[in-house]
Parts: sequence; structure tokens; C-alpha cells
Amino acid sequence: MSVFSKIIKGEIPCKKVYEDEEFLAFYDIAPKAKVHILAIPKKELKDFNAIDSALMGKMSAFILKVVEIAGIKESGYRLVTNIGANSGQEVPHLHFHILGGERLGGNFA
Repeated sequence: MSVFSKIIKGEIPCKKVYEDEEFLAFYDIAPKAKVHILAIPKKELKDFNAIDSALMGKMSAFILKVVEIAGIKESGYRLVTNIGANSGQEVPHLHFHILGGERLGGNFA
């Protein structure tokens, strides 16, 4: 069981941003930006390769709600997910990093 599964079950506390029946968003404990939120499905999925298009559509709508709540929708944000060991994925549970609240460095285009 991943650390995110324990957070979903309430076994590990988190600072929630928003939650619904299928997803949870909470602040990262080691932020890489002024705003650093993790958005995860409550269903255990290893990574982006495991999500189907219907659930991804719902997750996209959820993330848009989260960036609105966080106040970064208009100013801009970065949305990142890592897939597998070579990408640096540390927790084997699909999650999206939502980073913003300041001008972010790096050009990833």
C-alpha cells in the first residue's frame, strides 16, 4: 500500500485543498514552488499509463477546480506527472503535481 493510499484512508494526515468521491488534492510536504499541490485519484493506479480516458476526463475537471480554489488558474501553473523510475516517480500511485503561485523557472516546451 502506497503512502497516498494511507492518506486517502486517513491513516496519514494531509492538508487538504479539495476532495470529492473520486479524487483528493492536498499540499505537498516538500514543496518545490510557493503553491505545490498533489492531485490523486482515490482508485489505486500505478501511473498515467493505467488511467482510462473516462477517469482522466473527470480528473482534468477536478484539477481545474483545484487550481481555482488555490487561486492560480489565471496567473498560471505547471501540471506534471512522472511515469516510472526513469522519470523520478517516487510513489507508485498516479499523482499530478500542480505548481504555481510564482514565476517558475525552466523551459519545458
